[in-house]
Amino acid sequence: MIKSLVPPCEGLKVPIAKIGGSKQLKSKGLRMELTITQPDDWHLHLRDGDLLKSVVTHSASHFGRAIVMPNLKPPITTTAAAVVYRDSILKALPSDSNFTPLMTLYLTSPDEIKLAKRSGVVFAVKLYPFGATTNSQDGVTDLFGKCLPVLEEISR
Repeated sequence: MIKSLVPPCEGLKVPIAKIGGSKQLKSKGLRMELTITQPDDWHLHLRDGDLLKSVVTHSASHFGRAIVMPNLKPPITTTAAAVVYRDSILKALPSDSNFTPLMTLYLTSPDEIKLAKRSGVVFAVKLYPFGATTNSQDGVTDLFGKCLPVLEEISR
């Protein structure tokens, strides 16, 4: 649970967060208290194998959703691989969990972006320059030549 004091504002709208009941949003004079009972994690590395079960169980106990990073060995470069990885994440969760993994892909091809958009599973792509971080050996080596067509497809 996260609590924050924020100044009140007219017409408060929170399109992503769920605010339910008077216990989550309270006015305190000139300040307002907002309680987020189950926040999202916007950059989560779950890995795979035994480590996946341990990390996802811990993360799911604190977060409702997470953007799951794709830099595994081998990396998640296709929508089909993202679906398989998502299934393994869901199987590793405790049976009473309502955690939702929001999958990402390595920045790949315009055709793969089209599939990802239609999947309902892939919510983001990640640009990994070659050799820049853990498991980025399959990252981009030609930023403008390979990425520009993909970025154009994303923007459509």
